[in-house]
Amino acid sequence: MNYLEALNYGNSILKIGNIKSHEIDSELLLSKVLEMPREQILINLKKKIDGKKLNLFKNLLLRRKKNEPIAYIFKKKNFWKYTFKVSKDVLIPRPETEQIIEEVLKVTEFNSSKNFLDVGTGSGCIILSILKERPNCYATAIDISKKSLEIAKINAKMHHLKNKIKFINIDVDKFNLNKYDLIVSNPPYIKVSDLKRLDCDVRIYEPLLALKAGKDGLSGIRKLIFKSKILLKKNGKLIFEIGNGQKYKVIKLLKNNGFYINKICKDLQSHPRVIISTKFFI
Repeated sequence: MNYLEALNYGNSILKIGNIKSHEIDSELLLSKVLEMPREQILINLKKKIDGKKLNLFKNLLLRRKKNEPIAYIFKKKNFWKYTFKVSKDVLIPRPETEQIIEEVLKVTEFNSSKNFLDVGTGSGCIILSILKERPNCYATAIDISKKSLEIAKINAKMHHLKNKIKFINIDVDKFNLNKYDLIVSNPPYIKVSDLKRLDCDVRIYEPLLALKAGKDGLSGIRKLIFKSKILLKKNGKLIFEIGNGQKYKVIKLLKNNGFYINKICKDLQSHPRVIISTKFFI
């Protein structure tokens, strides 16, 4: 079987599995197996693939056919400017979450020395991306999942940031250390009743602990806001992600807890996605 035949075979297998991105996924999986860029495969379509690599390709196709995300198959995901290790114990980093990084960079100077807290750090992609861009800053990252913290620690080491960040296995409810200049978070914000509506990739493979947020989808956000008013310094900023249809309820929560809403950013589908707020009380 040559590269073209392998790609066509992959397309057909993934199409049968109702994988919408079957063509690109077939290319990505073959690229992984052959350890060469997709572009190089596409200009060498008549080249033969050996039996061992073909079998590996077929195995990866079966995993993807079952809706296992490409990021979990590859055990890595690109986010912001960097690559992060991921596993089924952490959410896969998503492009819309990069807005948190963008907004943090707008409110901090390059040489500033700020103290950050990342609530529900997961893979650590948010806070580690920030620390790469702000080399004089330090951070604490908390998560209730020990397994996710193991992944975050690997990523911190991989990006040479382990001396810039402290990881703590704790729920934000029970966390009381220090006062912070900025708190960032991508908290759980999916209603329990909406979990069944998520794509198979997400519903079957990604950690529910990092997704579900009670009957109204606000249990995680509510805890984040309540605790942030204690953990933030005066005029400190809370920057976090929200779900669809949560904008007005979250604004009310923030205002009721002494926060001023600076800005609300929309994602590519024009849904309000990231809120920038400032603590205005002592």
